[in-house]
Amino acid sequence: MTEHVRPHVRYHHSVLDTARELEAEGNGGFLDLGRHPLETLEGEAGFAAYVHELLAKALPETPRPADHVPDTVLWVVDGEQMLGRVSIRHSLTPFLLEVGGHIGYAVRPSARRRGHASAALRLALAVAHDLGIDPALLTCDEDNTASRLVIERAGGRLDDVRAGKRRYWLATGGR
Repeated sequence: MTEHVRPHVRYHHSVLDTARELEAEGNGGFLDLGRHPLETLEGEAGFAAYVHELLAKALPETPRPADHVPDTVLWVVDGEQMLGRVSIRHSLTPFLLEVGGHIGYAVRPSARRRGHASAALRLALAVAHDLGIDPALLTCDEDNTASRLVIERAGGRLDDVRAGKRRYWLATGGR
């Protein structure tokens, strides 16, 4: 059963496996590795620091660059197996309004085409609603048919296309 969990060290090895899969296809950035290169995450201390940083991103009082907003990161799991991640940005900067949106998600390649992205988005919309976000902006690359279909099946209304990004608005309430 697909569910969201807060980042936790118990997913250490599964997160590393997911990161390796995403990096192999050129999408390593989807796990918000930031200042934590994959090799530093292999040790328990490095991974614990990474988890702490992800959890702190959601707190308004956490210091951050001026162009960053509080961001709730949740991992999409089935039991102890990480399937992907969801990022829910609490507000929009000019950049996020153009190309990033409120919600971003990724599913590891070996778990795709099984409905995990749709389940992850459905769960993320409920969290966004609880954060006071309604409607939520989601974007995807114009050529990303899979993501486009996930967003549209969730009720996304296409607003426009800018710089190769399709911009959709989705209601978060009533889920």
